[in-house]
Amino acid sequence: MNGRTGRARPELVIFDCDGVLVDSEPISLARLTENLQRIGVPIDLDTVARRFTGTSMTSIMAHIATDYGVPTPEGFVDAVRADTLRAFDAELQAIAGVAAVLETMTTRRCVASSSDPQRLRHALTLTGLLRHFDGHVFSASMVARGKPFPDLFLYAAGQMAVDPAACVVIEDSVPGVTAARAAGIPVLGFCGGGHWAHDRAGADLLAAGAVRVFDAFSQLPHLLEAWDHSGIRDDASR
Repeated sequence: MNGRTGRARPELVIFDCDGVLVDSEPISLARLTENLQRIGVPIDLDTVARRFTGTSMTSIMAHIATDYGVPTPEGFVDAVRADTLRAFDAELQAIAGVAAVLETMTTRRCVASSSDPQRLRHALTLTGLLRHFDGHVFSASMVARGKPFPDLFLYAAGQMAVDPAACVVIEDSVPGVTAARAAGIPVLGFCGGGHWAHDRAGADLLAAGAVRVFDAFSQLPHLLEAWDHSGIRDDASR
């Protein structure tokens, strides 16, 4: 234990899924954009990526109704989900290096994602990552409010019986970072997914409250090992 901080490394690592464990965001954002255009929403991929990365479908469709005056057609959300899952079958891959890190990681871990349970399990099964989480996979559908509210991260910590202050969240989106910080959990921002423009990603995540950013999973073990000595916890609590 470090004499300056007197604090141990995290007891629980809470991973977001899309854009952190699996490189799904380029696929899902493209499918969402095409389907929104199909129902008459004048929106492009850049706008969808900027506004809705890391956001649940319930929140997305509420914004679409408010901002564009297009109500959600019956069956639309289910159709988008099915379209996305078909695209996953053909294209989805794990984020480079994540499987190797999970294989040797000794810290307890879980998943907390805005995706619905079916999509979550499908993505993690396709990429071979589900076995690393021992059934500890939590969806925004399990709480009243999704990201950027803190509910999901607090629920995940509670289900794992770990104090939020003893957790760290790995997130790739501004809503996700915002949610974790609202829950009182420090965040390591990941900007190595295919959906990020890397000159923007780190700055956006830091501005939202991430205390460090990294772009390769080979860096994560060092960040966790150095937790006592790096001042991350101290920075996060200010």
